[in-house]
Amino acid sequence: MEDRPPALPSPALLRLAAAHGIGTDYWDWQGRHVPVTAQSLRAVLRALDVPAGTDEEVTASLAEAEVAPWRRTLPPTVVCREGWTPRVFVHVPHGTGVTLTVELEDGSTREARQVDRWVPPRPVGGPLVGEATFELPGDLPTGWHTLHAATDVPAPDPATTTATLVVTPRRLDLPGPLAAGRLTGLMTQLYQVRSADSWGVGDLGDLRTLSAWAAEELGAEFVLVNPLHAAEPVQPMEPSPYLPTTRRFANPIYLRVGDVPELAAADARTRAEVARLAAEAAALNDAPTIDRDAAWSLKRRALELAHGVPLDPEREAAYTAYRSRQGEGLVRFATWCALADRHGLPWQEWPAELRDPESAAVVSFREAEADLVDLHSWLQWLLEDQRGAVHHAVKAAGMELGVVHDLAVGVSPRGADAWGLPHALARGVTVGAPPDQFNQLGQDWSQPPWRPDRLAELGYAPFRDMVRSALRDSGGLRVDHVIGLFRLWWVPAGMSPAGGAYVHYDHEALLGILVLEAERAGAVVIGEDLGVVQPEARDYLLERGVLGTSILWFESEDGRPLPPEQYRRLCLASVTTHDLPPTAGYLELEHVSIRERLGLLTRPVAEERAAELESIDGVRQALVRRGLLDPRAGPESMTVALHAWLSLTPSRMLGMALADLVGDRRAVNQPGTEDEYPNWRVPLAGADGRPLSLERAMGEDLAPRIAEALRGRTGREGREG
Repeated sequence: MEDRPPALPSPALLRLAAAHGIGTDYWDWQGRHVPVTAQSLRAVLRALDVPAGTDEEVTASLAEAEVAPWRRTLPPTVVCREGWTPRVFVHVPHGTGVTLTVELEDGSTREARQVDRWVPPRPVGGPLVGEATFELPGDLPTGWHTLHAATDVPAPDPATTTATLVVTPRRLDLPGPLAAGRLTGLMTQLYQVRSADSWGVGDLGDLRTLSAWAAEELGAEFVLVNPLHAAEPVQPMEPSPYLPTTRRFANPIYLRVGDVPELAAADARTRAEVARLAAEAAALNDAPTIDRDAAWSLKRRALELAHGVPLDPEREAAYTAYRSRQGEGLVRFATWCALADRHGLPWQEWPAELRDPESAAVVSFREAEADLVDLHSWLQWLLEDQRGAVHHAVKAAGMELGVVHDLAVGVSPRGADAWGLPHALARGVTVGAPPDQFNQLGQDWSQPPWRPDRLAELGYAPFRDMVRSALRDSGGLRVDHVIGLFRLWWVPAGMSPAGGAYVHYDHEALLGILVLEAERAGAVVIGEDLGVVQPEARDYLLERGVLGTSILWFESEDGRPLPPEQYRRLCLASVTTHDLPPTAGYLELEHVSIRERLGLLTRPVAEERAAELESIDGVRQALVRRGLLDPRAGPESMTVALHAWLSLTPSRMLGMALADLVGDRRAVNQPGTEDEYPNWRVPLAGADGRPLSLERAMGEDLAPRIAEALRGRTGREGREG
C-alpha cells in the first residue's frame, strides 16, 4: 500500500486556524515553504478547545469565532502603551445605554469618551446585541487598571462588565548604571560553584561571596546566574534549571542553611544535628558530578529542624506579610509540594480527586497537612529573604547593576504549574521546534505552553506574577528564547515534532507587561534572541528597549567574523554561552568530541573537525590582524584576546563566563541529550579537569587578565610559557 501524502487543510480550516492565531505554514531552515497539515491544525485547535474534527465542526467553530466577542460586554484584557488612545468595543443589548469608566491603581477614576460610530446590531443567541465604541484617555499613567462598563439594565453576564487594562511604557529606559555607560559582568551557573560552606551544590551564600570578589577584584558590575526556579521537592530532582516545576518560585536547594535566623535560636541538640548534617554534606563538594538528590536530602532535614523553631514576633509579622503578598499562588505551590511529598510524582498518577487544585479533596488535604504545607511556604519566604540580601550585599560591594536573573522558557509537564495553572496552560500539546540543520526530526521540549486566549481571560495575572517574582531584588532579567513571546512551536501529543505548528501570542501584551514590571523594578531586560529570528521581532525588541544577545562564535558575515564595531549596541555580548563548552574546551573542539562520542554528528567527524578548525582559525586571524594576539599564542592567550575583541564592540553589556576565568573545558550541557551526558551536573573545574572550589577559583591568575581585556585595558596577547 502506497503512503498517502498528508491531507491539506480546507480553506475553511485555514481560516479557522488563522482566527485562533495558528500559523498555517512556515519557512524551514533550508528556505523551503512548508504547509501545516490538516491533522496538525485540527490537533492544535483541539488543544485550544476549538471543535474542528469534522467539516461541520469547522463551519460551526468559524461562526462562533466571529460572534464570540459579541457575547462579552468587554474584551477580557486591554493592553496599550502610554500616550495611546485605544478604542474599546462594548457589547450590550441593542438600545441599551452604557458608560465606560477607568478605575486606576490608586483608586481614582476616569471617564472614557464614547465615539460616534455606527455598527449594525446583530443577533447573538436570539436577542439583538449592539456595539458601542469608546476611546480611552491618552494621559493614563502606566500600571494595572480596571475597566467598568455600566448599563441601563443588568448585563446577561455581569462577569464580563469589567476588564483588566494594562498601560505599559512606550520603551524601557536603561537603568541608571547602564544609561551612564557600558557595564562588564560575570556569568555563572551557580550550582557549579561549591565552597567550603556548600552542601554539595553552590548556594546563595556562595553567590554573595563570588559576586563580592567579582566586584572588588575584577571590576564586575553585574552577575548573571542560571534560572533559580523551583524543581521537584522529591527525588529524583530534575537537574536542568531550564526545565523547572514552576518559574514563579525558587529552588530551596540554593538556601544557605547557616544564614537561616531561626537556627541561632535553636537548642543545642538541634544545632548539633544541623552541624552533623553539614559535615556529611561537605563530602559532596569533592564529588566529580553534582548529586542534587543527596544534597537536597541532607539540606531538607536541616531546614525541617529550623522550621520547628518558633519565629520571633518581628519574623512572624514579616512571614505573614509575605504570605499575604503572594496569595493563592503560594498556597497552591506549597500544597503541590506537600502532595508530592505524600503521593510522589508525576501528579497525573495521584488519586483523581487530587489532580484538580480546586477540588474539595485538595482543600481537605491542605488542612490535614497544614504543617507540611507551611514548611514549603516558609522555604519560599527564606529564599526571597536570602535572594534580596545577596542582591543588596553585592550592590554594597560596588556592583552597579547587581544580580541579573534568568527566566526559563517553560515548565515541566509533571510540575507545580502544570497542576496549579490548569486554566492557563494548554494540554495535549508541548513546546518544541521544527526540524533544522542540527535536529532534522525537530525537537520536543516536553513543556506545556501558555494558552494565549486564557492568558487574556485571566488578565495576564499568571504571566505578571511570574515576571514580578523573577525581577524582585534584581538588577535585570535575561529571558531565555524571548521569541517565545511572539510565537511557539506546538507539538500535538502522539505526533513527531515535525508535525507541529506555530501558535502566535499577543507580543504587544506580553512584552509590554515585561517592560512595565522591569521599569517598576528599575531593571534591564535581556532577550536571548539567538538562532533563526524574524527581523521584525528584533526590531520590535529594540523599539521596546529590550536588549538582545550576541555570542562571538555565532556573529559572522559572509563566513567571516563580524567586525566588533558592527555588533549591536543594545545587547549583552559574550564569547560563549551555557550551550557551548567553555572557551578553552571550544578551542580544543570539545563540542565536536562530545557529539562524536554520543553519535550526534550529522556528517563525518573529519569534516566536522575541519569545518570547526577553519572557523576558529578565521577568528584567530582576525584577532591577529587587530593586534590583539600574537600569531604563535596558545589557547589561554587566545581566550584573553577574544574578550579584548568584545571590548571593541559598542555593546552596552559585556559578559565573561566564570568557567573561562578558571580555564574550565567541560560543557555544562549538550543539547539533544538527556542521560547520555551529565547535563547540568558538571561542577566547576580547573584546566586540569579536577573540581575547583570557589576559594581556589578566586585565586586563579587568568581571571584578572580576562577582566582587564574585557574592559579594554590590555595589549596584544603574546606566547605562553
